[in-house]
Amino acid sequence: MKYIYGKQDWKTFERGEENCCLMTNGLGGFSSLTMTGSCGRNDHAVLMACVHSPNHRYNMIHRLEEILTVDGGQTHISTQDFLGHAGREEGFLYQTKFTYEDYPQWTYVVKGVEVVRTIALMQGENTVGISYEIDNRSGREVTLEVLPHLQFVPKGCLLTREQKFSIECGKENVYGKTDACGNADACGKISAGGKSLYFQTNGRIREISTRFRDDLYYAYDACDGRTERGCTAVNHSVSLTLKAGERNTLWMVYGMSPMLPGMEEIIGDMESHRGRLREQAGFDEEIPQALSVGAHQFISCRASTAGQTILAGFPFFEDWGRDTMIAMVGCCLAVRQYKTAESILRTFMSYCRKGLMPNLFPEGKEAPGYNTVDAALLFIIAVYEYYRRTQDAVFVRSAYQTMAEIIGWYQNGTDYGIRMEEDGLITAGQGYDQVTWMDVRVGEILPTPRHGKPVEINAYWYNALRIMQEFQRLYPGDEKDYGELADRVKANFERKFWNEETGCLRDVLSGTKADQQIRCNQIWAVSLPFSVLSPERERQVVETVYRKLYTPYGLRTLDPADEEFHPCYGGEQLERDMAYHQGTVWVFPLGGYYLAYLKVNGYSDESRKHVRRQLESLSAALREGCIGQLPEIYDGENPTSSRGCFAQAWSVGEILRVYDALR
Repeated sequence: MKYIYGKQDWKTFERGEENCCLMTNGLGGFSSLTMTGSCGRNDHAVLMACVHSPNHRYNMIHRLEEILTVDGGQTHISTQDFLGHAGREEGFLYQTKFTYEDYPQWTYVVKGVEVVRTIALMQGENTVGISYEIDNRSGREVTLEVLPHLQFVPKGCLLTREQKFSIECGKENVYGKTDACGNADACGKISAGGKSLYFQTNGRIREISTRFRDDLYYAYDACDGRTERGCTAVNHSVSLTLKAGERNTLWMVYGMSPMLPGMEEIIGDMESHRGRLREQAGFDEEIPQALSVGAHQFISCRASTAGQTILAGFPFFEDWGRDTMIAMVGCCLAVRQYKTAESILRTFMSYCRKGLMPNLFPEGKEAPGYNTVDAALLFIIAVYEYYRRTQDAVFVRSAYQTMAEIIGWYQNGTDYGIRMEEDGLITAGQGYDQVTWMDVRVGEILPTPRHGKPVEINAYWYNALRIMQEFQRLYPGDEKDYGELADRVKANFERKFWNEETGCLRDVLSGTKADQQIRCNQIWAVSLPFSVLSPERERQVVETVYRKLYTPYGLRTLDPADEEFHPCYGGEQLERDMAYHQGTVWVFPLGGYYLAYLKVNGYSDESRKHVRRQLESLSAALREGCIGQLPEIYDGENPTSSRGCFAQAWSVGEILRVYDALR
């Protein structure tokens, strides 16, 4: 799916920063700029390298300053804002096109000179390629000079003027000559803060005495109360001069290894990699094709486990257990990446403790964090979904003991107040521990305290029991009666959670007013493979969720009629956290809604047609925010602009599950 934007999309500087692009390298590193080429966030970067996968990231090249000289007159084609808007670079005024398919391209026309910038990221390497195709029809000599603005600091940190930068170049400072290290594969090396960045280019390198600029302005951090300013350093430029009527390409490659590929190799790698993903996924519609390659952007290796994992979202989040288990079904299984799914499941199996799966993986000497009630139950459901598609009984047998241990610990009790009560239902949460996905805590404030028996957790629990009942035929040594317990859970679930007055399910059984709130969590009691409700009540849940919570871009987390409903998400951290699960629209539950709708309508042709028609709205969503991606959240009242992470794994994964069900 090729996304094409024109000058109408950046009528103002601010409009031009509304949308960005994303490329990832499978290590946790990425490249992301706005569609006008600026950095609207601290976390934007030409090269965000990952030195220890997947979370130890360094913002190496933050942005590119580009100056086109035509007959002595200089014009910035780069775009960047600064504090107070002083000296703002306004290259967007000369920009005529932005396109994104497998990689982004920006086109500029200045005084008869056309420049097409391409940026591409190499898979499996911290390497970025940048090229400028220049068509000089000005009738005069022209020079394009590119100044990479460097940071060499951990992601999210601020560069200071105390940082020392050094550069080593080949004797003649041109491509093809041996550099100062005697390495013919790189014509330069930049060092700072204990990190080195190698580069090669066909342009002329000019060394510059390091100069800093510490007044970069990030509009998309300022509006969320994050640090609004940034600092960069420049210590070299790369340039190419063209005669009148000449066409030529300036290119440069930067990477953390001295053995660098060429620009054409990087481009070819991206095209073939994404082409294979589309082919393997096997969708014949544009939206799921786009999402299938977008899904892979979240897949990363994890050095601490020597396996693969799923990053929850860009640019903020790391790999979390709950998010991974939810996202994996769509991001791996729905796109037929079965080996990746198996690797992720095995990684989680190795870290299962006391029946719990890690919510956060260990980094260095840190211990894993297990503060999640749903990840372990979702693991069992994910294994079931994996088996449904692969019939891999060998893997199920290898995972069976882990799944049986999960059931046992949940029955008898484990950490964080997680235990089965006499009625067979699961209760969870204690003190200030937030263990469901609505897990915000602000000091001693719990905006959504769901201690007790959460509705979706008990739906997961019931499905886990039915799955174990089915898997017993593959592991006959286990004589436990999962079916009998499942029957008890089902009877008590429907009796205790059903709210006749509202025609839907209570959100939690806690003895507080939260029990009566209408929230999106109930949709998973319908969408899961094993039905815990009668068909008529399933239908009522779907209809209530549609009337109260549905939007084309996601489900509201709270009924707008509720006194605690927050219509907008934004502002300082406290303000955002108080709104996060109090009406804010989340994309990922929309997948559960559509699956539930199909289920209660018997997957009829008419219901399939209806869902396809509803999903067409996502075509617009893919063009907004992060191009080709789905975001984390939208405002609750009027969901028009994406908020939070501009690319979210479980948002993409859950919509892919729907398209997979529609095949």
